[in-house]
Order: sequence, then structure tokens, then C-alpha cells
Amino acid sequence: MSRTARINVLLAALAVVVIGAVIIVFTIRDNRTTASAPSASSLASKPLTPTHVLGEAGTGSVTVVEFLDFECEACGAFYPYVEQLRKDYAGEVTFGFRYFPLPGHGNSRTSAAAVEAAARQGKTEQMYQRMYETQSEWGERGTDSQADRFRGYAETLGLDMQRYDRDVVSAEVTDLIQADVDLGNRLGVSSTPTFFINGKVITLQAYTDLQDAVDAAVRAEQ
Repeated sequence: MSRTARINVLLAALAVVVIGAVIIVFTIRDNRTTASAPSASSLASKPLTPTHVLGEAGTGSVTVVEFLDFECEACGAFYPYVEQLRKDYAGEVTFGFRYFPLPGHGNSRTSAAAVEAAARQGKTEQMYQRMYETQSEWGERGTDSQADRFRGYAETLGLDMQRYDRDVVSAEVTDLIQADVDLGNRLGVSSTPTFFINGKVITLQAYTDLQDAVDAAVRAEQ
């Protein structure tokens, strides 16, 4: 065998070894990823219910659940759009939310606690709406607490303030919010707003994507 032929044989053998190693590495990596990070759709295969329903539950089987942060500007931008969808599908589709305060927002948990405290006195929607309608006044203010401002909202809603003051700092409220965060993490939620329709996460690239997804779900049940 000539020197050139021997070199070609060695190079071919080396290529086989390298390709085999790459295949093994990628196989191990893919298996590890699959085992450690199950998809959101597989985790949400059972019904995903909202912590709070907005308005009246719809008579149909379609349920839209939003993981939200009241200080999130994107959530604030989606708020009027969601409100319009609620009007369009009133009595037909159930809309609700779960808390997902983001760590980068100084008052995300404070606002969530205020909404939950109001919810315990039957004022879920009123406080939910107040938070978004005033977001530009208190959002993105760093770590300066807006608790006093939120307490003022509670007063204008006519809440029992002694009960509000107990609830807003209670372990029960804190634990409920954290339970929503933990569920969101298990479902693969990493940003807000994240919407699920009948347990399936919706990929959003435009505002109309949500309406299209709701339309499709409503048609599927007919």
C-alpha cells in the first residue's frame, strides 16, 4: 500500500471516530434535555384552571388562563385586548388568570398581594382593572414600595381595611401567589403575559394570535 493510500485510510478511520463521537454527544444531550425539561404541553395535559375567573365563567368548554405580572408593561399592553376578547366571547369563553410576578419588578409581588387581598372580599376584577389602568403611575419605580398606593385603591373600592391589612401580608396570600409561580415554572412559563387555552400554551407573535387561538378553540368544540 502506498504512503498516500495509507494516509487516506487513516483519515477515513479518524472521520468515522469523530462522527461517532458527535452522534453520541448529541444523543446524550438530547436525552438529558428531554428528561430534565418536559414540554409545557405535556405538563398542562390535565385541565389548567385559573386562580381567579374574570367576570362570569363561560358556558362553553374553552378556558383562557393568563399568567401575569401587574407591573409588566407587556401585560399592560395586552390588558385592553384581553378586555375586548372578554366582551366578544362573553358567556361563551371563560377568562381568568394566575399570578406570575417577575423578580425584576420591584412591586410585582406587592401588587399581586393587593389584588389577592381584594379578591378575598369579592373585588377581584375591580382591583385587577385598577392595577392596569394606573400602571403608568406606579410601575417601573424600582424598589420603592407602592403598598400605600395600593391600600388607597382598596379604600376606594370600599373594602374592610382591617381585613385587607391582615390579608395583604398574610402567609396564606404569600403562599397562594408562590404556588402560582411554582406552577408556572413547571409549565415552562418564563415571561409575561403567557396564555394557555385549555391547557395548551399559546405562542404569541402578534396581538391577533390570541384571538386566532380562541377562535380555533371555539370552533373545535362546535
